[in-house]
Amino acid sequence: MDRRALKEVLDADDVDPRAYSLDGGMPFEAYVLERGPSDWAVFYSERGSRSGEVVFRTENDACLHFLNLVLRDSTTRREH
Repeated sequence: MDRRALKEVLDADDVDPRAYSLDGGMPFEAYVLERGPSDWAVFYSERGSRSGEVVFRTENDACLHFLNLVLRDSTTRREH
């Protein structure tokens, strides 16, 4: 899985785009997938901190972990 495929799954599962970033950074209270020079980090950005950060060697592993975190959190869904 890559970021493009991950985005498609997140959209299909009605995940609010404000609940995550696939381009790194430190958004307000959101899950983040960040590409480093030789690895991939997944964390929750909260008040300027990187909570629960896990680093992966492959994009696939990082995307699968990211997807699991986001889909387990019911607060990430869009409100209708």
